[in-house]
Amino acid sequence: MTIRLIPALKLLGAALLIVGLASCAAAPTPAQLPPTAIAVAAPKPTLCALPVVVAPTPSANPGYTNLDPDTGLHVTGQAQTIDPATYRLKISGRVNSPLELTYDELRCLPKLDCRCTIICPGFFVDTADWAGASLAGVLKLADAQRDAQAVELIGADGYSSVVTLTEALADDNFLAYEWAGKPVPVLHGFPVRAVFPRLAGSNWVKWVIEIRVK
Repeated sequence: MTIRLIPALKLLGAALLIVGLASCAAAPTPAQLPPTAIAVAAPKPTLCALPVVVAPTPSANPGYTNLDPDTGLHVTGQAQTIDPATYRLKISGRVNSPLELTYDELRCLPKLDCRCTIICPGFFVDTADWAGASLAGVLKLADAQRDAQAVELIGADGYSSVVTLTEALADDNFLAYEWAGKPVPVLHGFPVRAVFPRLAGSNWVKWVIEIRVK
């Protein structure tokens, strides 16, 4: 298993800070500025340059724990149809800064990639290349409260998994939006699935729509 950090093109945290500061007070008019000052418009939050992603066409479901011939991965769960343009990842619960991140905002965060193995004991072992946004980075943006102890990841299909906050903050966990350099296939969690290289496959929640800090 190899994990490496890919620098972010833009940091979402900086954009959020700009918005917060801009709402504190009205900007002074040119007449109110000292003679040597120059009125400068406040910068607007921007996203990084990204290629447009459309939802992949779902493959036929081969059945629970059976092999998907298009990817070489085994299938679990009921595939969900999610429009990346309207997708929102909600970070809620015991956090000081609740968030709702778009698909593109996630793609602009610091990126991890991993050739790692998912193990579902008694069913299958799959190894593949995944990439996505650092889970620890997302939780840092939301600012978990001091008494927080666990994190629940919730999928659009109703499935969820709970890990300890310590486990969630491990630096090799991420929210995958790429598989083999392409968008995650629908059968395997598009637009976002969890990747926990050190934990059992039952924690690799697919179609993640909410992270609830407990």
